[in-house]
Amino acid sequence: MPLPSLLPQLAFAAFGCALSAGALANVEVTLTPLQPTVGRGDNVLVRVTLTNASGAAQHLLRWRTPLDGVEMPLFDIRRDGQPVRYLGRRIKRAAPGPADYVRLDPGASLSKTVELSVLYEMSVTGSYTISYRSAAMPAPGAGVQAVVGELVSKPVSIWVDGRLPRGARPASMAPEPGGAGLAYANCSNAQQEQLATAMDAGRAMTVDSHAYLTSGKQYGERYTTWFGALDAARGAKVTSNFTAIKDAFENKPVKIDCDCDEPYFAYVYPARPYTVWVCRAFWAAAVTGTDSRGGTLLHELSHFDVVAATDDHVYGQAGAAELAKSAPERAINNADSHEYFGENTPVQQ
Repeated sequence: MPLPSLLPQLAFAAFGCALSAGALANVEVTLTPLQPTVGRGDNVLVRVTLTNASGAAQHLLRWRTPLDGVEMPLFDIRRDGQPVRYLGRRIKRAAPGPADYVRLDPGASLSKTVELSVLYEMSVTGSYTISYRSAAMPAPGAGVQAVVGELVSKPVSIWVDGRLPRGARPASMAPEPGGAGLAYANCSNAQQEQLATAMDAGRAMTVDSHAYLTSGKQYGERYTTWFGALDAARGAKVTSNFTAIKDAFENKPVKIDCDCDEPYFAYVYPARPYTVWVCRAFWAAAVTGTDSRGGTLLHELSHFDVVAATDDHVYGQAGAAELAKSAPERAINNADSHEYFGENTPVQQ
């Protein structure tokens, strides 16, 4: 084999030898709750501190620490003595290389605050016992030999006044297929609380909209602003759409996923009901009013093929109002038009 091709392997092997030399090192883990008692709708925050208590530098696999976020079950959590399910990611990775380790010098510490309720089922009221537990870390090219041993903290306790009462079925577990319910993925306790409120607001908008459309008032100013001039067939289509959206709010297994850091409000896959991903603009919005959280959920549910199969022809109130005048046949298929009709801000009759 030519010498240049050996160099990376030799460097890699040297790194592995250096790491394995500290196999019995003492890296201490300390957990510190930011609040020993957490109120309803508050996040569950703990500070994780890793300290090298040995006399030699240690190397830790980054993904077995919380330094870059938690993407494996690094915590053992129990509620009233019962195991709490991990909800976060499980990732298939390649074998670790030098870049996957972080150096911890003698006496040095690394700390990271972790929000636990987005990672574990913690929406149920109870006493939670939390420990940090990460398996021993293998050195590159060293087989099962460990760089550092298992990282374990002493347990800490946090009382969580959850959104659900003691003994309740955790909200993050999916509802029965075909049944009504609201489930969450990658959402903290605070986010779940806000989403439940947003769902109530969106549901109220659809109830009000449906009542308007079935009361004989459907061709008033509120209707014509967003869906255009009088037309019985188009009016029947809008009524049918809101009947289906109302049914989705009230009777379908809606799931909201908070794993989106994009600048927009939300998104769905129309052929995959009934999961809605909410994004940054959603959290900046008010619960009701124009472009609200409740209205956003109405907008997104309307997109599903099995609901109203709406499109996004235009965005914004000005564009939707103009669409109603110029192309009402498209307005009745426009998601924002349905949202603004539901939000009804400013109020129209």
